[in-house]
Amino acid sequence: QAQLVESGGGLVRPGGSLRLSCAASGSIFNIHSMAWYRQAPGKQRELVAAITSDDNTNYADSVKDRFTISRDNAKNTVFLQMNSLKPEDTAVYLCNVKRSVGQNSYRLYWGQGTQVTVSS
Repeated sequence: QAQLVESGGGLVRPGGSLRLSCAASGSIFNIHSMAWYRQAPGKQRELVAAITSDDNTNYADSVKDRFTISRDNAKNTVFLQMNSLKPEDTAVYLCNVKRSVGQNSYRLYWGQGTQVTVSS
């Protein structure tokens, strides 16, 4: 059974850093892309950063130049290095995996989320 396990969240002061990890296990193969989303209380879930199997990346404007997404294809693991954190980065961060299941057809997997709180 496919499973995504996230780690690395926590409480950090403004200007601090955190590194999130998400390991995919089970029946997850033919991965097209991996991504991090976040959802703050009362707000819609938003894409933070994504990385494809050939290392193309994209970022939300609000995190460009502060966050870096990377992946270890051999271990089906994706990372999110978060620097210069701001209170508005506070949210539950969720890992997402998009797996190719056919031509232009994908299946999505979600982790349970890890809380990131930026506060002094």
